[in-house]
Amino acid sequence: MRQKRLALINDITGFGRCSVAVELPIISALKIQCCPLPTAILSVHTGFQNYFMDDYTDRMNAYIKSWQLNNLEFDGIATGFLGSAAQIEIVSNFLKNSVAQILIDPVMGDHGKIYASYTREMCIEMRKLLHFADLVTPNLTEACELLNVPYPAGGIISDSDLAVMAANIAAKTRGGQVVITGVNLDADDGSNITNFIYDNGKIDFVTSKKLGSDRSGTGDVFFAIVAASIMNGENLTAAVRKAADFVTKCIIHAEKLNLAWNYGLPFEEFLTELV
Repeated sequence: MRQKRLALINDITGFGRCSVAVELPIISALKIQCCPLPTAILSVHTGFQNYFMDDYTDRMNAYIKSWQLNNLEFDGIATGFLGSAAQIEIVSNFLKNSVAQILIDPVMGDHGKIYASYTREMCIEMRKLLHFADLVTPNLTEACELLNVPYPAGGIISDSDLAVMAANIAAKTRGGQVVITGVNLDADDGSNITNFIYDNGKIDFVTSKKLGSDRSGTGDVFFAIVAASIMNGENLTAAVRKAADFVTKCIIHAEKLNLAWNYGLPFEEFLTELV
């Protein structure tokens, strides 16, 4: 008997409440040991005008080798922001032959646009990671990119089209679980945001009221809760609902505090409520 252990591959950012700085405390609150593998170290995230960044690519293989030499085993491996095609290859090699649950958040873009740091080569390489995944959590932009299909006009899509997209992504994975996050459905009046769940052919929805504007790290909060809850044996819909409810609570509080968007979600206020 031992505590479950998750290797978390993402950047470490000092200010802005995103990536490992958000995911580690949340995963820990859900009683899973979180072990970061840095892809980069940043002073603040890139939503700030001035930031310092130390690319960790050249250190990642040695870091992983140390884990292997110490015979460390992980129950889960989660991936977030990857900064280059070389990093994607390093992660791919780490995931090969792993018996851990593999949870991939393909951080590539949003609102129909790929992030400026992403190249065409990186997008193609990211698709190859799907082969290892038990769960993938793209937003609509990332789902379109993973499938190499056009982004729908205005970012509005039908549930039937989402079902096709999710099934096609799931077919590329080993685990068959997909959550397409933060979707605007054409049947909605625009006041809600939907997380579309595809679990080995079973479809479900978790819908929340749309509150405020976009905030940094929201996806990281969501992903951390879903990943840890899945590792704790919860079903996918329950995990997504827990994550969506927690994010909503944090957004409401952020609005009360009048936090700038790039200050992220004040999740610390509610950590003790995660069970």
